[in-house]
Amino acid sequence: MKYFKRLAENVIEKQEKMFKTILVTGARQVGKTTMLKNMKADINYVTLDDMILNQSAIEDPELFLKSNKAPIIIDEIQYAPNLLRYIKMNIDSDDKKARYYLTGSQKFNLMKDVSESLAGRIGILNLLGLSLREIEEINFNEPFIPTEEYLNKREKYKKEISYDEIWNIIHKGSMPALYQEESDVEMFYAMYVSTYIERDVRNLTRRR
Repeated sequence: MKYFKRLAENVIEKQEKMFKTILVTGARQVGKTTMLKNMKADINYVTLDDMILNQSAIEDPELFLKSNKAPIIIDEIQYAPNLLRYIKMNIDSDDKKARYYLTGSQKFNLMKDVSESLAGRIGILNLLGLSLREIEEINFNEPFIPTEEYLNKREKYKKEISYDEIWNIIHKGSMPALYQEESDVEMFYAMYVSTYIERDVRNLTRRR
């Protein structure tokens, strides 16, 4: 499966030098886990979508962290928010950076738990869908500055994109899965709503 290099990787690399924990939030299927696993292929990975691991993280978070040692990627951290307090205790025990990489999709409740448990100890990145530069594999990520130097530098990475291609990208949207192979866009988004959004809305209303 093709991996689209994410420009957000540069932000993660900067955060690794500053924080002991890094949280990547964003809508489902935008590529949070894929990006982290691609960047950190040599560290442990667990997902709290796994019901057994989820139950372990909720019922005995201390044992869960001892069994799944850092550095580690913990996917869907919102399913066990109590784990955040134990992560805090772990990272406060030494000065090592970039020990926990977390992902979460239900941002509203998750950020409340994060701010209460890991304030000042965590780097946060909100990952969006693929950008035009990422889709076209243009490796240029400098913010716009209205200077001749910037324009000359950007010109080196310029790539011609046809009118039809632009409209095709607009129609598809920015979900990475739609750029892996031939996909039915309407069916993808219909299933996305019924399998992800409706489930998340139910979970959010239960926590109110």
